[in-house]
Amino acid sequence: MELNNVTIDGVAQNVAVTTIGGKSNDTENKANGTKSTENNKLLYGINDNPPWYLSIFLAFQHYLTMIGAIVSIPFILTPALCMSDEDPNRGIIISTMIFVTGIVTYFQATWGVRLSIVQGGTISFLVPTLAILALPQWKCPPEAEIEAMDDDSKQELWQIRMRELSGAIAVSAMVQVILGYTGLVGKILRFVTPLTIVPTVSLVGLTLFEHAAETASKHWGIAVGTTAMLTLFSQIMSNVAIPVPAYRKGHGIEFRPFLLFRLFPVLLTIMIMWGLCGILTLTDVFEEGHPSRTDVRLKVLTNAKWFYVPYPGQFGVPSVTLSGVLGMLAGVLACTVESLSYYPTVSQMSGAQSPPLHAINRGIGTEGLGTVLAGLWGAGNGTNTFGENVGAIGVTKIGSRRVIQWAAFIMILQGVIGKFGAVFILIPDSVVGGIFCVMFGMIVAFGLSTLQYVDLRSARNLYILGLSIFFPMVLCKWIQEHPTAIQTGNETVDSTLTVLLGTTILVGGLLGCFLDNVIPGTAKERGLVDWANEMPLGDDNINDGTATDYDFPYGMETLRRWKWTYYVPFLPTYKLQKQS
Repeated sequence: MELNNVTIDGVAQNVAVTTIGGKSNDTENKANGTKSTENNKLLYGINDNPPWYLSIFLAFQHYLTMIGAIVSIPFILTPALCMSDEDPNRGIIISTMIFVTGIVTYFQATWGVRLSIVQGGTISFLVPTLAILALPQWKCPPEAEIEAMDDDSKQELWQIRMRELSGAIAVSAMVQVILGYTGLVGKILRFVTPLTIVPTVSLVGLTLFEHAAETASKHWGIAVGTTAMLTLFSQIMSNVAIPVPAYRKGHGIEFRPFLLFRLFPVLLTIMIMWGLCGILTLTDVFEEGHPSRTDVRLKVLTNAKWFYVPYPGQFGVPSVTLSGVLGMLAGVLACTVESLSYYPTVSQMSGAQSPPLHAINRGIGTEGLGTVLAGLWGAGNGTNTFGENVGAIGVTKIGSRRVIQWAAFIMILQGVIGKFGAVFILIPDSVVGGIFCVMFGMIVAFGLSTLQYVDLRSARNLYILGLSIFFPMVLCKWIQEHPTAIQTGNETVDSTLTVLLGTTILVGGLLGCFLDNVIPGTAKERGLVDWANEMPLGDDNINDGTATDYDFPYGMETLRRWKWTYYVPFLPTYKLQKQS
């Protein structure tokens, strides 16, 4: 047995690979068209179908892994929308996110990239969202002025902003749809190098640090305790197994080890710290009205509907402005790059063959469609591959596509239970702030992990890296604090430039891409050689017909008979004529 280094959810992990007869099973996997992986240790591979009752349990694990990340988004989004903490519509927004996540996840796993990935709301869209809402016309009025409004005016105050975001998200996502379904993603990404990815992804977390600080400052003791407990569960106790009873036919009840802390560190941390805040509320340690009290937003739960089916345009017809669309495009491009980095990782973890170009094209196009739906439904966010669930596959050794399909069904079901979404609004801000400190930090770390491909001894690379991260933080911060600084005489142009120059991930990504492609450097120095091995695109990823893991569940014989389908970039028969 030997230890190989595998990246799981952006973190390098040592995994055991069994060797047979002095030859690693990795060699066999490569011969069979799959990438180096832990296939022999998988409990269920990509095409395996566990029994339905086991599938539901395993799917619920993915659901619980996803929910901890998705419920944190409204804690930043809704205040920027000028929505009050006690507005029951905050619960509807969470339910809408979960509902759309279920729809997109099912379609992605069944007809899209067909890997075991969960699609859902993403922090990456919050950066351009906050830049858009920082424009003078969208800034929230003084709190006293909001309090003086009647209920209808308060509702229209945030809904008009939601309609602006919905239109921007839906229209900008069409770029992702086009990039994927036309096959342009492979050609464009030849210019998207590791030194483009690092600032694009890292600046997502770095930009949001003020929001983490503001939320955590509601009670630093609770926030630090939350961060410490999450660190304890996810890092120190991740290998501690809890014995749980299980029934096995012919053997009766037996106890099996269960890695509880590794699977659900976020959920456990939230539950424990939420319970602690409940105790401090009951004993009046937290005085009346304290933001860390568990009853401070109880009205949200009591006013929420039991059942509510989200629908397109539920907050009004989306509006479209040039500044909003171009600004939100930064989030779309960041998500595209991030998802592309996950595809080969998930294929390894789930025992699938290396994703061919048609599957990559289809995956990005489908993610774009999901973001369009999220915009039209009024989720206030887009969709992206959930890194948390990618990590869950590596931990559980269950890469079954069927499990993800069941998880999607659970998400759709929970998305229509209004009270369920409202419950998460009751989580104290200080607990969420502690979670933010870890989550945003991990996003930064995930972006920086791409530096493994480049030569960090190169002064050229260090110059590009430093400038593309630091300069956007300086420029964008100043632009956001001076939203009226740009005066061209055209209001549309002013708004557009303000959003673009105020979005760190866009400025940083473009700057890194430009400098890396202009400043001379060898392919090895720039990390292009190792990056190409990780994500082969274009002519390096020819479909020879052996990657059947990515075939459609139905209709493949018909597609193979129709020769024109060999030229459609998102169909499984794409480039099949080059098999000879």
